[in-house]
Amino acid sequence: MSGNLGREGERLAADHLTARGLRIVARNVRLGRGGEIDIIAKDGATIVFVEVKTRASRRFGAPLSAVDARKRERLRRLAEEWLQTAAPNSYARFDVVTIERTGTRITVRHLEGAF
Repeated sequence: MSGNLGREGERLAADHLTARGLRIVARNVRLGRGGEIDIIAKDGATIVFVEVKTRASRRFGAPLSAVDARKRERLRRLAEEWLQTAAPNSYARFDVVTIERTGTRITVRHLEGAF
């Protein structure tokens, strides 16, 4: 996936979340050696950690298939680290937003509480 496609997917995901009433707290949050959280948002009092997967084709499978057990565990660890310093004692949720581009058609899917 090109960096531009990934950035565009994250922008579309943030726009989608905002349109659904979530407030974007941060994007592309890098923590320690563990990696990056694509989007951190708030849904009322709930902190929402969002993994964004964008695909221009299904050549490498559906976007959701890329959020495997290893990726989910990494995101859980990153979220725990972020919560300890930024929002202790907060309720958290993990969502996945998938973006699929087929020609000029773009499909956005939001899986609330995906894991």
